[in-house]
Amino acid sequence: MRIQQSASWLALSAASMMLAAPAIAQQTGTTGAQADAPQTGADQNPGDLSANAAATRSAAITGTPQASPGGGDVVVTGTRITRPNLASAAPITSVTRQDIQAQAAVNVEDVLNRLPQVAPDSQQTYNDSDGRQRIKLRTLGFERTLVLIDGKRLGTQNGQDVGIIPTSLLQRVDVLTGGASSVYGSDAVAGVVNFVLRKDFEGVQLDANYNFFNHYNKDTIVSPLARAAGFGSARGLTNDGGRADLTLTAGTKLFDDKLHVSGFVNYRQTNEIALTSRSNAGCYLTQLQLNGPLSCGLTPSSSTSGLITPQSGPNAGAQYVNNPDGTRTFVPFGAGQGNASNYFSGYAYQRPSERVNAGGFATLDLAPEAELYASGIWFRDKSYTNYPTIASGTVNVNCNNPYLSGTQATAIGCATGVTSVPVTLAYRLGENNDRPDTFINTGVRLTGGVRGKVGDAWTYDVGGVYARNHQDYTPSFRVPGTLQNAVNVGGTAANPVCASGAAGCVPFDIFSAGNNNPALINYLFGTGTSETTGTLYDVQANVTGDLGKYGITSPFAEQGLAIALGTEYRKDTLTSRADSAYRAALGGTDTNLSQDVVEANIEVQAPLIEHKPFAELVQVNGGYRVSKYSSNPKAFNTWKIEGVYAPVSDLTFRASFNKAQRAPTVVEIRQASNVEFVGGGSGTFTDFCAPTVTTGANGVTYGAPIASREVCRATGLSDALYGSRDLLCSNGTTPNGSSACAVRSGGFTADPETAYTQTYGLVVKPRFIKGLVFSVDRYRIKIDNSLGYNDYSYYTDGCLRSGGDQFFCQGIVRNATTGQLFNGGYIRQGTTNYYTSIAQGWDFQAQYALTLESIGRLDFGFNGSLTTAAGGQDSPLQPERNCAGYYGNGCGQLIPKWSHGLRTTYTTVDKKFSASLNWRYVGSLTNANNSGDSAIGGTPERALTNYYRVAPQNYFDLALNFAIAKQFSLRLIANNLFDKSAPIVPDSYNISLARTNTIPQRYDTLGRNIAIGTTINF
Repeated sequence: MRIQQSASWLALSAASMMLAAPAIAQQTGTTGAQADAPQTGADQNPGDLSANAAATRSAAITGTPQASPGGGDVVVTGTRITRPNLASAAPITSVTRQDIQAQAAVNVEDVLNRLPQVAPDSQQTYNDSDGRQRIKLRTLGFERTLVLIDGKRLGTQNGQDVGIIPTSLLQRVDVLTGGASSVYGSDAVAGVVNFVLRKDFEGVQLDANYNFFNHYNKDTIVSPLARAAGFGSARGLTNDGGRADLTLTAGTKLFDDKLHVSGFVNYRQTNEIALTSRSNAGCYLTQLQLNGPLSCGLTPSSSTSGLITPQSGPNAGAQYVNNPDGTRTFVPFGAGQGNASNYFSGYAYQRPSERVNAGGFATLDLAPEAELYASGIWFRDKSYTNYPTIASGTVNVNCNNPYLSGTQATAIGCATGVTSVPVTLAYRLGENNDRPDTFINTGVRLTGGVRGKVGDAWTYDVGGVYARNHQDYTPSFRVPGTLQNAVNVGGTAANPVCASGAAGCVPFDIFSAGNNNPALINYLFGTGTSETTGTLYDVQANVTGDLGKYGITSPFAEQGLAIALGTEYRKDTLTSRADSAYRAALGGTDTNLSQDVVEANIEVQAPLIEHKPFAELVQVNGGYRVSKYSSNPKAFNTWKIEGVYAPVSDLTFRASFNKAQRAPTVVEIRQASNVEFVGGGSGTFTDFCAPTVTTGANGVTYGAPIASREVCRATGLSDALYGSRDLLCSNGTTPNGSSACAVRSGGFTADPETAYTQTYGLVVKPRFIKGLVFSVDRYRIKIDNSLGYNDYSYYTDGCLRSGGDQFFCQGIVRNATTGQLFNGGYIRQGTTNYYTSIAQGWDFQAQYALTLESIGRLDFGFNGSLTTAAGGQDSPLQPERNCAGYYGNGCGQLIPKWSHGLRTTYTTVDKKFSASLNWRYVGSLTNANNSGDSAIGGTPERALTNYYRVAPQNYFDLALNFAIAKQFSLRLIANNLFDKSAPIVPDSYNISLARTNTIPQRYDTLGRNIAIGTTINF
């Protein structure tokens, strides 16, 4: 992908897989229709993958203005100042339309995941996704990444969905990394992603893209384990996962070219790929003990024969399943067909979805000084997530149940004089009866305003954005009370009835294997819907001026002082509600949240020396913004200071220092302040100051507590209560009725976080090597008072591990009298400010254009990133956690120390054919246990001897482009050309939140992807 870094004459850009293109572009020179010149037929030559952008690439690297297709200057910039020859100290990465076509990207997620500067996401291969696609720069989270469309906000931070943007409509994507709050808004902590759309189109064009996965399944380490468990494992060639992307675009000019209108309709559809269709995911791979053998995770609750655990009598706690042979007897739970089933067999490796986007753009020239503009985009996306249909819970079984055999009755505790007994039931009602959770995302984004020039020194833009995102979430759940009704069976085995007489009740035979009665499923399970709506109201006014027109110019420079002034008002709202069925089953409360912010900013750009000996350019830039949020009593400020120095035209040094500040979003405020009590860890957490409990042949024994007396003292426990059995959480009842330690979610105050960002580097364009340009940039980001969500284990594990650090131990609040973590005591969790987050590294970018005279030309583009730090510091007393190159133990960034992309493109002289080969390299990842760094759990006793390292991965992509006619081009593309299988990682859910035994965010997990695409102009 062509990348671009704006640094005036010597701005280097290289890209994640191709060569450079302009960065965040703004039109200068003429205004109105002349400035936004049309792209007739869209591409000047649709068969050209690389050479077609050569002029743009050259202009981007040198920093000189480049005319857009029909006139008007494009300025390479990371600022709101719009003038030719501007010098920016901020590196920018751009992905062009040609790059996107060479990749056969169906959605924006595909486009950005290949950039080393972007923390990869993979919502389409994440079974638990809600269908929305978000962007995270530098591993710092989507809340810290500001997303723009044509320089204006996409929508709310929490509700944003970049899937609203069809890839075929993109002119390019610009990524400005590092703090940019002083320019673009207080929440641009990690940087800005700006999607530049082709909105000045004339004519009619059809873009079509279809791709699918072509993978040969070979046995992996998972395969024999899956077969031994009775689950099976895929073998041989498969072609699946088809994805279609169709876009129809049309535009025209009216009224002597004063009015330009264009519109588009986009349809996307993705077919499901079952999790078990790949040999690396025949079952969920787990390692139950340190350095122990791998095994398939056998989830008792997913047995299609029904798991029954007596809660009373001599067999209390024993796990039985109904004999799969059909006899009404029990067998112990374990592996084998009909006994245990693969809980995740219905999960999707690629989620099915269907999306429609439509929109339009319009500009109207009122006068040379004023142009009206407007745009609108509407979308609807529907996707599904499958989950097993499992009837589970503790119920009372009547001992005269007609389905209950004599041996089964004895096993569960029925005896003389006993009329009913409690059992815990977990019964999967067929592996092919999984019920979907449905997500429907709809929304609209409207923009409008007026822009123009005043004289030859000033430009203005007054406009706004209205964005609305709405999600309907319809899950499947067990209707409260129905399970007990269905289990309480009377009558006879031939004519069973529900003893309760409840309306519509269907008797449930829990004492035989293979029950998948559809009528029973419909009685036990229902659906409900929750609705969440986010809206953004955003109004901006920006003015830029070239004060050099008034003589305010350095005596040693040609250009004068430039200035930009702006003000902005935003309001974010979030409402959620649910129907009665949803609330009865899943609880929760309706919410109505809002937050307002008023901001004002100023930028200056001051060329001090130009075209002098040993000072081709010396320039200083600055910016300042003040923000006042309704959720915070005080206003806060952000600022930047930048410098550019080019001793000669071949070499440019640049540096930027930013202070960026972010206030919590409305969702984070809700998560911080709303108080509710939940059971800790589903009842699995125990007070580490209570005695350890062991159940053996000799009954229950009590041992010493896990924590030391000093640690327990730090939690507020008196020495007299240390090791007391009264502390056992099983003794108490939490405020929500569960028998566990109480966990209080919320009750925090979320304050703004502050980030300090440094970037410094150099850009080299040696005149003695024509066509070569490269850059090196160092970045350092530190976020103080970092906002984030921490569950209860953050405090309990931190307190225990630190030996009693009050930063963590204060999250454990004990009953003042009894010392218990129930009956008034609790552990805290929720969104709050913690200590620091850190991201550091180096970006390396280069490109080289080699002319082969009559043979054609070669273009090389390189984008590499070396991450030296990714993590943070949990408290002032704790060491910094550096997760670069590691996974596990809280290292969820999944960032290798080194990754790069290198694309080589050959183009014929007549530009009728292009061939592009891309090499993607992803560095190794190592389990944090083997890091040797105790801050991330790398201690000798935790070190693994196997399955602890993912080796570096190399992927190759090939794209062929044919200009068959002036109005028709054909693209043939193979991503992951050699069908490289994904690396296998045990316990992958703990690492990547995926049950795929790999890390789908980081690696190609589905095999070779074959695509065919075409562009037809009418």
